[in-house]
Amino acid sequence: MRYASLPFNHNEPGWPAGGHAYAPQPALRGDITADWVIVGAGFAGVAFARRLAEIKPELKIVIVDAFTTRESASARNSGFVIGLPHNIGSSTAELKKAHAYRNLLQEGIRQLEQEISQHNLQCDWQKVGKYHCQAERGNDRILNEYSRHLDLMGEPWTLAYSDELYHKLGTRFYSKGIFTPGCVLVNPAQLIAGLHHHLPENVQRFENTPVLGIRTGSLAEVVTPFGTIRTAQVMLATNALSPELRPGLARQAAMATFASITEPLTDAQLATLPPMQSWGVTPVNAIAGATFRFTSDRRFLIRQHVIPALRGQVTAAQTHQATQHHQRLFSKLYPTLKSVKITHTWSGTLSVTRNGAPQWGALNRFICTAGGCNGAGVSKQTVAGSLLADFMLKQDNPHLADMLSLGQASFMPPSPVLDIGIALSLMKERFLGRKEK
Repeated sequence: MRYASLPFNHNEPGWPAGGHAYAPQPALRGDITADWVIVGAGFAGVAFARRLAEIKPELKIVIVDAFTTRESASARNSGFVIGLPHNIGSSTAELKKAHAYRNLLQEGIRQLEQEISQHNLQCDWQKVGKYHCQAERGNDRILNEYSRHLDLMGEPWTLAYSDELYHKLGTRFYSKGIFTPGCVLVNPAQLIAGLHHHLPENVQRFENTPVLGIRTGSLAEVVTPFGTIRTAQVMLATNALSPELRPGLARQAAMATFASITEPLTDAQLATLPPMQSWGVTPVNAIAGATFRFTSDRRFLIRQHVIPALRGQVTAAQTHQATQHHQRLFSKLYPTLKSVKITHTWSGTLSVTRNGAPQWGALNRFICTAGGCNGAGVSKQTVAGSLLADFMLKQDNPHLADMLSLGQASFMPPSPVLDIGIALSLMKERFLGRKEK
């Protein structure tokens, strides 16, 4: 058997753990059986496990992850719970798909709010919306197109110029931005840890249990370093990581993006800025520009710098380079805060597909998957996971039509053609967005 590659980030996420630390789960030791095995304890895997257990409480469900919940890809998220599609389009077909996508994202938010309320999860969940900003002056093409698309969907938005943005964000870096209220900001590490901890009783959880391969015969055998799980069905919630576990054509590629978080601002440092509440900013160019957040505990988060990570591996040198990028950018946006230190820089892996559609559904009679997040991980993967459980157990759900309308991820060429294509695409976006950094 060919062993699957394992992701490895040579860094650790810096989100504050908060006042409630959940006990870690054991690693699998020995051979066991299950009705379902879920590989990956992120937002998609946890949502699938929860919904599966709700529909069939008699099932024995096992969820495994290569790391602890706090180290997972979901805990490395920047914490934007998006309620609107990034790109809407103006044709009838694109607009119809955008409405379906919006329905799905908002259903994902609704499901998360229900879990947070039911279990009193402490995760700094804040409905504050977000700003979509540009730094370049005079070139308003992207923001004008975005506003037209929002109008077509009947979504509320307001335009803010430099002076107003300064009073909201504390920086004069941006020339213009569009505010939309349909976004939630959250501490993703606390959120995924709480969701994982409060899974139903018929879900057995194992951490630090990487899956090395899946053998199939009369049943599937999920092979881990110290035990094998025999099961009738497997759900892969690994996105583009460990591609050896996904049979069929390659349809996803792994990219790594980097985030840094600062120490909390002191009263004196905060006094150099206008009074601010929590806020989030996304850039008009997602590759060259930077995502920024100001958190309720007075920290800044910076996410910028995207690199290919086709094997899910990120080195210490790459993390160091990202820290330097972030420190220079932070000093440029906030010159009065040059004494503020970055405490952590970490990488997170996201899955991209060639046509923007997910890889979702059954791969063969043993394996199904919910992948292809394309950078909208929290709400999108939550609803993708829960709907996949409905789909596999043949439950009626009106949102299944929305999910199926998104289509399926298209074929990606193998390396080295894929590597060259990704490199050229990143170079193009960095050139186009060079004035945004």
